[in-house]
Amino acid sequence: MIPEQLRYTAEHEWVAGDDAGTVRIGITHFAQDALGDIVYVQLPDEGAVVAAGESLGEIESTKSVSEIYAPVGGRVTARNVALADTPEVINTDPYGAGWLVEIACDDPAVVRTLLTAHAYRELTEN
Repeated sequence: MIPEQLRYTAEHEWVAGDDAGTVRIGITHFAQDALGDIVYVQLPDEGAVVAAGESLGEIESTKSVSEIYAPVGGRVTARNVALADTPEVINTDPYGAGWLVEIACDDPAVVRTLLTAHAYRELTEN
């Protein structure tokens, strides 16, 4: 379950980009599987400025609490408010309804430097 059209981070976030420089971010199937049943998600407010590599929120599961790291820097333009009531959707649909935030990238070219599906697959198989 590693969609080819996405980019990935070593911290198990996925990134879907567009030509306008706005990207949608979530956690991978691998990450949600390792976390177990997700019970709470804390996300930044719209308008918040995030820096690449820094924490932008947390995901709490029945097993642990994990940081979510920003794969790109920029301004948060949307957050998945549905996760407040149904965080478990990340477990069932991490690449769809379980998305976390959208960010207007400071530098959209950074997305191309993230892991390809092939590289992420190799990372998770080792």
